[in-house]
Amino acid sequence: MWLKTHSRFFRTAAACMVLLFSVSSLLSAQEQNVVVIDPADSPAEIVRKAANVVPSRRQFDWQRQELTAFLHYGVNTYTGREWGDGTESPAVFRPAALDADQWIRELKAAGFKCAILTCKHHDGFCLWPSAYTEHSVKHAPWKDGKGDVVREVSDACRKYGMSFGIYLSPWDRNSRLYGTEAYNDYFVKQLTELLTQYGKVSEVWFDGACGEGANGRKQEYDFVRWYSLIRRLQPDAVIAVMGPDVRWVGTETGRGRETEWSVVPKDNLDPEAIAEHSQKEVLTAPVGDMRGQDLGSRKVIEKAKSLVWYPAEIDVSIRPGWFYYADQDSKVKSPKELMDIYFTSVGMNGVLLLNLPPDKEGRLAKGDVESLRGFRRLYDTTFAHNLLSGARVRCRLSDGKAGNVIDGDYDTSVRPELKGGKAVFLFRTKRPVTFNVLSVQEDIRRGQRVEAFSLEVKDAGGKWKEVAVGTTVGHKRLLKFPTQTAREVRLTIGQARAVPTLSEIGLYRLVE
Repeated sequence: MWLKTHSRFFRTAAACMVLLFSVSSLLSAQEQNVVVIDPADSPAEIVRKAANVVPSRRQFDWQRQELTAFLHYGVNTYTGREWGDGTESPAVFRPAALDADQWIRELKAAGFKCAILTCKHHDGFCLWPSAYTEHSVKHAPWKDGKGDVVREVSDACRKYGMSFGIYLSPWDRNSRLYGTEAYNDYFVKQLTELLTQYGKVSEVWFDGACGEGANGRKQEYDFVRWYSLIRRLQPDAVIAVMGPDVRWVGTETGRGRETEWSVVPKDNLDPEAIAEHSQKEVLTAPVGDMRGQDLGSRKVIEKAKSLVWYPAEIDVSIRPGWFYYADQDSKVKSPKELMDIYFTSVGMNGVLLLNLPPDKEGRLAKGDVESLRGFRRLYDTTFAHNLLSGARVRCRLSDGKAGNVIDGDYDTSVRPELKGGKAVFLFRTKRPVTFNVLSVQEDIRRGQRVEAFSLEVKDAGGKWKEVAVGTTVGHKRLLKFPTQTAREVRLTIGQARAVPTLSEIGLYRLVE
């Protein structure tokens, strides 16, 4: 759906609307994911405010998943197209052995926490028997028109303890209502079906594709109405990426930014609305382009009217295309490529959204499954054991115990004392360890604050040598560097917006 087509898609979306995100929940003075910048605020006060913006509970739970999956499936699977035109006959949808249990079982085994199904793509074909259109599985030969793919996937997610998400395309090339006000009512009815008939929904995923419909018209989407419906029916669900909770990172390569801030400007927020709706939901029509390389530096936020917690979802397909094509069976990303993507997505303060498209039989293809399993083996081999576990830790702290950063528990953390704006963690292991990966995590419930850090090792001659440097941390930052062997290492927080709260620090060895 995305890789080549959605570079055009986002340009189209920008032309159709200037919607990218809206303000999420305002919980309390202690937990705000949005803050207004007063014109009289000094640069130091703006930085202080930025340091105290935190995720909403739904945003935090979403970020902790790390690995989420897209399942692109529908009539395009059988026509060989990325974007259908809405004229496809439901008769083309005829999987011989659809096995949603296999899809979710393999994703669960690979460590994924949520599966998002393309319940309706741009062609308008519904993978559930919607009461509001005839263009759906109820007129497909599969299960004599009595099948429901959404039901099978949601049931499998519950069976394996995975979260379930829905993708419902705003663009509908089949509906005759598209391009009229009545279409927004139609969309709300279909969205209501998905939000009320399939149990808990953890993520609702919208894109902004806004082409012409069957009548040659384009649609003005009523996103704010849709957001309000989701909040009412599924209050714990995050809304991405044309939504208030999660933003698109800006590419489809599986790569985030070297400096990825979750706190970014929100410049169309009405300060009076914040005062009026304190501790309530505030939904506004969002503006802005969130695809630049610098979204949240001090220079950028100093010009902002308000700041919001708006984290990045980083999407990529395991294949060149987003739907299944047999001629791409030899082009599936390898386990090593998937591990590289893990480093450049989750390891850059994002959440990975990896697409795995079921094939014409209705199963995940053999090559995709093998690559997914290989990725998990590589992940387990690398991250099963923190080489700093059991090390002696020294750091001047204002809160917490030094050992909290190596106990493998994200919920235990420390707040170091900053001296001259810096903090140093010194680790000494019982014996020399060999490593080439550094992992650092902030407890983002206390904000994202680290702006620069470095790792040094003490060599055989007793001298300190710098081996890695980074900027932002956020939920997780991973750095790879040439393999080192040492007993003593030190991590220096070189710059921070305020005292950071660090949950975990780890050293690992990646064998490639």
